[in-house]
Amino acid sequence: MESIALGLTCTATVFPHSFPSTSSLSATSTFNSIKYPSTTALRSKGIEEKDLYGLPKEFYDDEWQAKQREKTKELHRRRQQEEEEEEEKIDEYREIGLRLKDYPEEDLVKAKKLVASFIRSAEEVEEKIEEAAEKGELDELVLLIIWNRLDLARRDDEKDAVRSLDLLYRRVETEILKREATPAMRLLNDLLNMHDGGLDNEGWLKACKKRMVDTFPREDPFSILVPAGFDIDTHQGPLRPSLEADDMLLRIDFVREVDELLKEVRSEYTESLEAQGLDPESVASRLKQQEKQRAIHQVESLLDLAINLVW
Repeated sequence: MESIALGLTCTATVFPHSFPSTSSLSATSTFNSIKYPSTTALRSKGIEEKDLYGLPKEFYDDEWQAKQREKTKELHRRRQQEEEEEEEKIDEYREIGLRLKDYPEEDLVKAKKLVASFIRSAEEVEEKIEEAAEKGELDELVLLIIWNRLDLARRDDEKDAVRSLDLLYRRVETEILKREATPAMRLLNDLLNMHDGGLDNEGWLKACKKRMVDTFPREDPFSILVPAGFDIDTHQGPLRPSLEADDMLLRIDFVREVDELLKEVRSEYTESLEAQGLDPESVASRLKQQEKQRAIHQVESLLDLAINLVW
């Protein structure tokens, strides 16, 4: 008995650490198979939750995010379009500046100063323009500088500047044309301006008839044979035509030039009537055409008056 007990004791002493049982192995295997998140993953998740805290609910909506992406694309598209328009405007400004490159610098400076004086003169602009015309300072370069300023004002949508520069351009152009026009066209311009003096149509025609009688030489047989101012009854007066006879305006020349002008203007007026619409440009165009039609009627009245003129 003692030997058996000793044997068991020895056995226990030889194998002090015995193998675990089947149940112990199973529990250990299950514990080791569980995967816990690492420290880095836990820290990243905490930062993400901290960043998302306080955001609106729409942020988690895929449809809302898709709309935001579309808005971003639209903003980029608009920005690109604005940049292209800005580049196009710069190119247009450069083109406007290149219009004057062929003119001498001295002439450019002189013409720009003249245009600037017109703009500053305000109510005295008429006197300034007439004074410049008498000095021979109005030419194509002055018109081109005014047109450049007008073009820039239109592109920048400066309505007041556009209106003022347009009137200035027309006035300077009229003065240049008047200086370069034939005697018949100068007379026609003076007669049309008389209508703006507050006269009614009948009074205007009477004043025009008097002006024509004073301007055109008489067309009776004696006035053709002898110069103006010679008294056929007393045989007194100049026998030779005056030195200004070359500038004398005959009624037939006036009728011919005015008739040619009417034919040209009527053809342009007929072509412009084809464009009609309700947009602002079409309405403004129709108003201009109505004004032009009134001017045509006035010129027609003057032509009839000249044809039927009786001294």
